[in-house]
Amino acid sequence: MDWDNLVYGITPTDYMYVMKCAKGGQFTSGELQPYGEIGLSPSAGVLNYGQGLFEGLKAYRKKDCDVVLFRPEENGLRMQRGAERMCMPSPSVEQFVDAVQETVWANRRWVPPFGKGSLYIRPLLFGSGSILGLAPAPEYTFLVFVSPVGNYFKEGLAPISLLVDTDFHRATRGGTGGVKTIGNYAAVLKAQARAKSEKYTEVLYLDSVHKKYLEEISAANIFLVKGKTISTPPIKGTILPGITRLSIIDVARNEGYKVEERPIPVEELFEADEVFCTGCAVVVSPVGSITYEGKKMQYGNGGVGKVSQQLYSAVTGIQWGLTEDNFGWVVDVKRYIAEKTNVL
Repeated sequence: MDWDNLVYGITPTDYMYVMKCAKGGQFTSGELQPYGEIGLSPSAGVLNYGQGLFEGLKAYRKKDCDVVLFRPEENGLRMQRGAERMCMPSPSVEQFVDAVQETVWANRRWVPPFGKGSLYIRPLLFGSGSILGLAPAPEYTFLVFVSPVGNYFKEGLAPISLLVDTDFHRATRGGTGGVKTIGNYAAVLKAQARAKSEKYTEVLYLDSVHKKYLEEISAANIFLVKGKTISTPPIKGTILPGITRLSIIDVARNEGYKVEERPIPVEELFEADEVFCTGCAVVVSPVGSITYEGKKMQYGNGGVGKVSQQLYSAVTGIQWGLTEDNFGWVVDVKRYIAEKTNVL
């Protein structure tokens, strides 16, 4: 494996975790299986009606070679909230974390060396049972697979360019924008492709009612910095409650910043000192420019902003074990597995 040239993509690993549940039942026990294709009926609920969710988190190898996770219980809780919205049963948080830990431990040889990347973890929950009429599927599958990855954006920790899209919207009130359902992501592909064809890195979406308030980019939350105040749109059903977003808010407040969760008019982009995005894949991604209705706003003189760098270093320092985890966010995989098997 060429760890020095790792990209953000799929590398087949050794094992995946699979657990099934009937409609109206509960998930009980799952198992590790060799990574590979899965059997699925053409009439499966996920294929016909999009009844599915996914999560995203990472495992990191520390300098001492221990492998750790970052706040996996929050992903389990978010999957439960999404499952309720999508009329699906969900694994308990303990089952979710157990499955993630077992999958990472079984694939531990695929966790990149310290500083070379991370092991991306993709839990899935979907209607795998056959259904013809519009209704919840009769069977559900929970599956976890992993892949070693490099940076999500080819720029790495370098400024990205955003295009504010006034034609397309990521979510609407009363819809599913606040949960991590698979359909949310297919819906942004057209806008994303158009932006990339115009040499932008990503799309920044506005609300669909007033078409003036910032929401998020295709797969990350957005933050604006003005002096010692950091602002981000509130979680009210159309914006995904990112776990990195939540962590950045806690870290920023701990670092002495005032953090506001409030509606942000698009015009405030013209007044911001810095803008950055957050997400599992990117952690923190500084924004170098945003174009809105033909007008381009630039930030940071082509470099990484002070606040973006500070918060990136603080969060990744905890994730990689470089700084003390005073929040209790990091889970040691080896210790967790040992405790579960009564080795310790």
